Amino acid sequence: MKKFIWWSIVVLGLGLFALIIFYALPKMQPEPAAPPPAPAAVQPPAPAEPQIRYPVAQQPPEKPLPALDVSDSTMKSALDELLSDKTLIGFFQIQDFVRRVVATVDNLPRRKLALRLMPVKLTGGTFLVTAKDGSLAIGTDNAARYAPYLWLADALDTGKLVALYVHYYPLFQQAYQELGYPKGYFNDRLIEVIDDLLATPEVQAPVRLVQPKVFYLFADPELEARSAGQKILIRIGNKNAVRIRAKLREIRAELTRQAPKQ
Repeated sequence: MKKFIWWSIVVLGLGLFALIIFYALPKMQPEPAAPPPAPAAVQPPAPAEPQIRYPVAQQPPEKPLPALDVSDSTMKSALDELLSDKTLIGFFQIQDFVRRVVATVDNLPRRKLALRLMPVKLTGGTFLVTAKDGSLAIGTDNAARYAPYLWLADALDTGKLVALYVHYYPLFQQAYQELGYPKGYFNDRLIEVIDDLLATPEVQAPVRLVQPKVFYLFADPELEARSAGQKILIRIGNKNAVRIRAKLREIRAELTRQAPKQ
């Protein structure tokens, strides 16, 4: 496993300043008493290297991993082996797959999610909304639109999924550093994101909406202020969210179980 682990002192200014003052004074003036020495400048402590909280327990691969830029075909083959139902491969956006996964994971706890970078294809159909007495709410039938993603989650063997991720972890780590985190550790970010998703509240129906412009927003400002990932779990409905959170708990447990002792 590649570990990506993440400094100046200035001392001549006072002496140079004293020389300038000495030669600039008129020679007939008495030499002034020497001032007490200035205290040495205290340098701030160097920033500590980020501590890896959840290291990946990776064994050296039997053969070299592909370069990140040409890893798509390898990832497609790995996903094919992972899925017992081969038709489910159609759910994935294979092009630039590793970078898509990393960018999406990193964005889930933020306010906005770049849909164009998602590693899975967007669900079909229209977001279903009900209107009653001038009030908008998520439609009761809207949750059914996400059934294919629940099938996909159920079809993924958690142990095999985590094993695949661990095997190809250097690619995910490289993509994360390229994203703008040269000293970051992607697995730590992944656990942080899972924890954010697991903290999603259960919101009882009807979930009220407003439509100030084109897009729908949650009428409750507290819900609207939540992370993009949490808002997805709220939109798909409580029953679906319960199943997704259960899968996330399995993944988290498997990832942390595999973390080596430090």
